[in-house]
Amino acid sequence: MTIASRIESIRLTLPPSTRLIAVSKQVSSDYIRQAYRAGVRDFAESKLQEAISKQQELKDLPDIYWHFIGHLQANKARKVLESFDLIHSLDSLKLAQRLDRLAAELEINPQVLLQVKVIPDPDKFGWDTDELIADIPALVNCQQLKIQGLMTILPQGLSAGEKLAAFEKTSDLAQIIENSSSLCLPHLSMGMSNDYPLAIKAGATLIRVGTSIFGDRIY
Repeated sequence: MTIASRIESIRLTLPPSTRLIAVSKQVSSDYIRQAYRAGVRDFAESKLQEAISKQQELKDLPDIYWHFIGHLQANKARKVLESFDLIHSLDSLKLAQRLDRLAAELEINPQVLLQVKVIPDPDKFGWDTDELIADIPALVNCQQLKIQGLMTILPQGLSAGEKLAAFEKTSDLAQIIENSSSLCLPHLSMGMSNDYPLAIKAGATLIRVGTSIFGDRIY
């Protein structure tokens, strides 16, 4: 199958409320162009230098919307703020406060998602549920940031039922936060190539799909 045909087959399964993000890490700019010609405008990267190189190569495509999905290191925060439209991986209060200070210096209002672990996972970054709820008042005070929702990455080895339950917990957590704070969280970034239909069932508005679009990558 071609990249275009894969994209079309995925799109046929998506409700209007769900946005397809093509995860283009370790994918060539030529492949990104193929996805672009097939109508994709949202692309996600996890490594800053790789992303900047591709952004330069693709600067003739001005309507690409760039998503940052990798772990955000503090020393790269300024450049990520300058280079991406939506940061999915805001994973701590300390980092949020740093981004808020940098955004004030840059005079911007970056859009961010809060990375949460509704299932304990030592291999993933992010808040656990109780930590995030406790930090919400301080996050509300980060007035430069436009907090748009939650993002989650599930642990390996879960059954379909466990995945669906975890996605539903993430959706429920967003509702709890909305009901107890001034935040409005319209977006849930949940689901990847192997589980995005379950994420959609639980209310995902953003799905991050790489392999099902571009094929297996060599890491």
